[in-house]
Amino acid sequence: EDVHVPSRRVLITGATGLLGRAVFKEFNENNWNAVGCGYRRAQPRFEQVNLLDCTAVHGIIHDFQPHVIVHCAAERRPDVVESQPDAASQLNVAASGNLAKEAAGVGAFLIYISTDYVFDGTSPPYKETDIPNPLNLYGKTKLEGEKAVLENNEGAAVLRIPVLYGEVERLEESTVTVMFDKVQFSNKSANMDHWQQRFPTNVKDVAAVCRQLAEKRMLDPSVKGTFHWSGNEQMTKYEMACAIADAFNLPSSHLRPITDCPVVGALRPRNAQLDCSKLEMLGIGQRTPFRAGIKESLWPFLVDKRWRQTVFH
Repeated sequence: EDVHVPSRRVLITGATGLLGRAVFKEFNENNWNAVGCGYRRAQPRFEQVNLLDCTAVHGIIHDFQPHVIVHCAAERRPDVVESQPDAASQLNVAASGNLAKEAAGVGAFLIYISTDYVFDGTSPPYKETDIPNPLNLYGKTKLEGEKAVLENNEGAAVLRIPVLYGEVERLEESTVTVMFDKVQFSNKSANMDHWQQRFPTNVKDVAAVCRQLAEKRMLDPSVKGTFHWSGNEQMTKYEMACAIADAFNLPSSHLRPITDCPVVGALRPRNAQLDCSKLEMLGIGQRTPFRAGIKESLWPFLVDKRWRQTVFH
């Protein structure tokens, strides 16, 4: 019998990554025909496309003719961007501008995923209209990417988001989940940043926002420009680590709060809180409480398996 293929088509770049997987799943489960593309980890589930190859990008967009493109692919590790500035600029800026141009060519609505790191963190919360002032090269390349997207496609949207966590394949996939080992191994003390104010955000929530934004745009062509989305629980890494310990009934006395500004690595904004009222006024949004979201994300990585039984039974 005929397999129903939804008529609404969405293309997701970076579909192998933490956010991209969630975005693919969200659209796929909500009556969209979703195609994901990736590069190193693409096969067999996703299309393999090198976003720096203009011919390949043109090919997939013209073959698939998406209504919506969600551009999740990026070099998003600030310290890697500092050490490999040219490669990061190629992906975060040049590839984004090209994708925007190709999207415009087929009339697709492009959602470019950006970051709270476009702000310097000195006067939060930040509205979409506030002047960006990135402190590190990562923030600069993402801001240049925003400009390249909007210059090449005036109907595109920029979605700025903060630090992400969710269902990771490896703990290192998120700067939130990577702390789990330090939390679990309580036999040695662990220094935790208690200076930078963060707003950990579940990738499932960002994915829902992308889909809601896309569906709103299908009905209303005025939905475009820059938007902010973020979790609303303010936490330092130390506070996140304590919340993780608490969620799993683990000790946290070995975790040490460090209140000084970090001296190594790329500069980070102290508090780049995003004001999300613009999307909220459109009726768009979803927020998972941090404790619930982090428990769901991390329990497969629990070392003490006996404990799992007590939590879930």
